[in-house]
Amino acid sequence: TMLKKVLLGSLGAALVLTAGILLGHFGIQRGSTHLSHDRSLVPMCLSRELTKVPHMATSPGDEQTVQYMLKRWQDPDTGLDQAWREEYKVYLSFPDPNTPNKVTVGESWEKAYSSDQEDPEVVQPYAAYAPAGHPKGRLVYANQGKPSDYFLLNQTLNLTGTVAITRYGGEGRAGKAINAAPYGVIGVLVYTDPWDINDGKMSDNNETYPYSWYMPPSGVERGSFNTHYGDMLTPYLAAKDDTYRIPEKNITGIPPIPTQPIGFEDAYALICDVKLDIYNREELKNSANVMGVIRGSVEPDRYVIYGNHRDSWVHGAIDPSSGTSVMLEVTRVLGRMVKQGKWRPRRSIIFGSWGAEEFGLIGSTEYTEEYYSKLSERSVAYINVDIACLIAFLQVKTPGSDSSSVYDNWIRYFNRTSPAYGVIPNVGFLTGAGSDYAAFIHFLGITSMDISYTYDRTKTRARIYPAYHTAYDTFDYASKFIDPGFTSHQTVARTAGNVLMRLADSLLLPFNCSDYAETLEGYLSKAMELYTDGLAAHMISIEPLQTAVRNFRSAAARLDQLIRDSDLANETPLKVRRINDQLMLLDRAFLDPVAFPDRYGYRHVIWASSKAGQATFPGLADAYTRAASTGLDNDWKEAHRQLSILIQAIQGAAHTLGDTI
Repeated sequence: TMLKKVLLGSLGAALVLTAGILLGHFGIQRGSTHLSHDRSLVPMCLSRELTKVPHMATSPGDEQTVQYMLKRWQDPDTGLDQAWREEYKVYLSFPDPNTPNKVTVGESWEKAYSSDQEDPEVVQPYAAYAPAGHPKGRLVYANQGKPSDYFLLNQTLNLTGTVAITRYGGEGRAGKAINAAPYGVIGVLVYTDPWDINDGKMSDNNETYPYSWYMPPSGVERGSFNTHYGDMLTPYLAAKDDTYRIPEKNITGIPPIPTQPIGFEDAYALICDVKLDIYNREELKNSANVMGVIRGSVEPDRYVIYGNHRDSWVHGAIDPSSGTSVMLEVTRVLGRMVKQGKWRPRRSIIFGSWGAEEFGLIGSTEYTEEYYSKLSERSVAYINVDIACLIAFLQVKTPGSDSSSVYDNWIRYFNRTSPAYGVIPNVGFLTGAGSDYAAFIHFLGITSMDISYTYDRTKTRARIYPAYHTAYDTFDYASKFIDPGFTSHQTVARTAGNVLMRLADSLLLPFNCSDYAETLEGYLSKAMELYTDGLAAHMISIEPLQTAVRNFRSAAARLDQLIRDSDLANETPLKVRRINDQLMLLDRAFLDPVAFPDRYGYRHVIWASSKAGQATFPGLADAYTRAASTGLDNDWKEAHRQLSILIQAIQGAAHTLGDTI
């Protein structure tokens, strides 16, 4: 995904997009849009309101937030054209409030440093979807719980009947337990290592919260321990009251053995035998999305979608309330312009406040499943703003403190070299399912982006802000250590608003197919470097892939030339509509419903996640890595199949860029 010019920037990688058809030439100067004249006090007040009480999915606090969102979006002066709630009945997992989960050292409660942690609605730390049970066994350290970690341990230890303690990172939450079970491990503990999250800081006397942004010793990262996204009982179906549900015993991708997250304080104290008492239970609960819309004036049947989840594990000042406050600020400003008759977008804008994201992106996934046909045919792009601000205090300058554009700031601190454009801002890829963009890009093939203001990762080892998913992610924490003055929130609001308005208002969609071609060429170069000889040894040629990428580049260049040669503002509206449809539907051309049959919701052959750890085509990378490891004929056949799927997808995408049969 190559940007010629991009909107959002900071000292870190602030914007992530999936598609190579990208927003171009948007170096936004401070003060250049309607959103730039509003006070940073607004997101501060919104954040304070949104984080008053814990609002885990389906809790009373969550319902309060639903009502607050509806009130804002139905406001007669600053609201949207229409706002409503949509209910789904979803499968969730909770700890027993009357019988807390325990480990040998005691209950996994987090120390209270303020009244926020003493709120009775604070959910105790637990691993959502881990089964109940009471395993007791010898404790073994299993590093990050990767398959290779357990394999290595098993060379010298008999793991049968043991309890593994693992640290976050390197493997998904559920994977740490799924990988352990085949070796006879009966329970898993997961802790956040202070080296990984705190730069080694461990003392709450002067080093960690409440004195800094670092996680205190008792802090525990909660999370959903599942590998699939969406409601687990209704795969590929919207979870309505009367929807067919698979038997619970048929659910896959969740821990098969009791699992519990703990703080590094408890991890340090654990020795020898350990016992887990896990009392988790599963329930069907009603969870709501809050939806709103601004109708388009010219193309109301073309949608730009902007979303953020609403639920949190506890107070969630950063995750997700920083994103929610940004979305509310954007809707306030745009809604006011619409109500005053000063502006209406060319295309419709749909806003989604998703429910139950923390349990596996449930609200957004159920929405894409329910409205699959309409969204597939009509959606231009999806913008996700979840964790709007990860940290600001490590910046050289506070956002908004000078006249430099966001683009200039980004290209200064986080850049790369493009063959076509020279030095440009670096942009990551949405290859996993870390937030609500997943169903839009991986399942529906809708061009997507995820925006956040992040930190300079050369100055800390923290993989994310240290209070992530703990009881310390509060307004106090955010206002002291993440974004004092909430100026970064305002910068993200202005930037996201600019992206949104241009996607919704531009006559020609601001996408660039040649940038997509550059991404494919980069992937091809890496694939040729890594796989050419190995494939050739099994009579598999990579040359057809080279041909497919060349054809895509040629088709993209022809479409670019057509656009340059056209005077679209003065030509027939059907011509611009046709070109826009080609741009809008390009990502759909890379969908293959059978490419990854064992991976729920992953159909995009360019942006699917990969365990191979290489910047190249994911299906080919994983299949080749497995075949090279096992040497099995069937695995080499799968590598050939993945190569063929890829070639066909790229050739097919190239064909969609032409204007004739």
